[in-house]
Amino acid sequence: MKYTMLLYVLLVTSSFGVNAQKTAAQKPNVIIIFADDMGYGDVSCLNPDARTYTPNIDRLARQAMIFTNAHASASVCTPSRYGILTGRYAWRSEEAADVCSGFTPVVIEQGRRTVANVFKDAGYATACIGKWHLGISWQTKDEAAKAVYEHNTGLSTVDYNKPIQEGPNDFGFDYSFVLPASLDMPPYVFLRNHQVIDPNMTLTSERYPRGLKNTKYAWDKKHTQEGDIYWHKGVWWRQGEISKSFRMEDCLTNMQEEGVSFIKKHTSTHRNQPFFLYLPLTAPHTPWLPDDQFRGKSAIGTYGDFILNVDDVVGNIMATLNELGIDDNTMVIFSSDNGAYWPESEIALHHHDANWGTRGQKGDIWDGGHRMPLIVSWPSVIKSKVVNDQLVSLTDLFATFAAMNGQLPPEDGGEDSFSMLPALQGDTRYRIRPSMIHQSSGGMYGYRKGNWKIIEGLGSGGFTSPDRIEPEPKGPAGQLYQITTDSLEADNVYLQHPKVDQKLLREMHQQIKQGRSK
Repeated sequence: MKYTMLLYVLLVTSSFGVNAQKTAAQKPNVIIIFADDMGYGDVSCLNPDARTYTPNIDRLARQAMIFTNAHASASVCTPSRYGILTGRYAWRSEEAADVCSGFTPVVIEQGRRTVANVFKDAGYATACIGKWHLGISWQTKDEAAKAVYEHNTGLSTVDYNKPIQEGPNDFGFDYSFVLPASLDMPPYVFLRNHQVIDPNMTLTSERYPRGLKNTKYAWDKKHTQEGDIYWHKGVWWRQGEISKSFRMEDCLTNMQEEGVSFIKKHTSTHRNQPFFLYLPLTAPHTPWLPDDQFRGKSAIGTYGDFILNVDDVVGNIMATLNELGIDDNTMVIFSSDNGAYWPESEIALHHHDANWGTRGQKGDIWDGGHRMPLIVSWPSVIKSKVVNDQLVSLTDLFATFAAMNGQLPPEDGGEDSFSMLPALQGDTRYRIRPSMIHQSSGGMYGYRKGNWKIIEGLGSGGFTSPDRIEPEPKGPAGQLYQITTDSLEADNVYLQHPKVDQKLLREMHQQIKQGRSK
């Protein structure tokens, strides 16, 4: 097996060398722009019925490979981010399998290689700018082992003057500028290279009114507690500590500016050294806080305005690459961490399906929870738009980047990652992966292979109600769909194909125990 893998890497990297040629300066820069809670159907070039508009992402897609069957490794934030960075399903790690808070210690295991390590070992400068959401190991005022946060008061035991003990820079990133978790989770601070930029803290309730005169509660009010900020649908965040200089409404702009600054500074001082930039955004996750220039500009209100804001970030990154003359030698990947939090009531209200062509939403085991936009622009290699309908996972970026840089995947890591490189280079016969395991927010598993998708349980497993359904006597114990002809997962044929049920479940559990399927 080692010999076969080595031969494959040698062949792949030899082919890559023909395209990229001989020097480190000609290796492609790589940027991952990772949206937060943005659905496949929110990208206007992917959804013929979209009422959102993404002109810059659409322009990126005109000379790119568009993967129409790409999936996050999980249908919620932390597990999905663990997967994209490690090439590993998050349920293989008890700590990474659940959504963490801004006070949870780091969930990536010490010593585990990430995509940043892959690039760093290949001579790249590496940076993580944006939403981290993989745990921060804080130092505390009382020197306790873990930080403690009390929602009733909004206070924590964190000493924000002390550098953190563990974070992004411990996992292959030379430079980091991060928000600890989602923008609706405290603490609301930026950290630069493991140091809080502004340790002068106050409480959100002292900075922002908890409600407005015209506040109207909507379905998402259920996520808030006493003391939290709730202005209207989509605009809410939890009570907690916030840097005095931190502005919720400027967070996305701050990340964009920091990303652009990194690209410009690195290119001006180290033009012959390629860079890898992981740019995970905070939008369009709640709170929906679009910049003033986008307010009222979309057809579906604040959410659509925020999508325009995300698209503008993509446009500014592309403009920066063009301005610096490095656009032809930069791979830009656009994707999202999970499906949009977009219940059926919003589809009916706005006549817009953010998770177009699928059933369900963020958190769900159905495809709406984890099918992602995945657009890979690589101008020096991909000369025109290519649509690829192969099954791929965001975990596959790990093996892809390793192959690009002539590296073998580690034997103890990246075990759920398959290289996409031959497909990106134009090999239409190359099959990327044979199957995939899905994970919902509630810990329900699904498995797809070929025409089939099986779900081990009844219900959505996530945010759509009911999340769990008890089987009825003589009724199906799970869900089985012929996914290529039933993309909406509407016709459960579990009882009609017992041998298929058994075979797929057996394969899934074998992969859970033993790692990837070759």
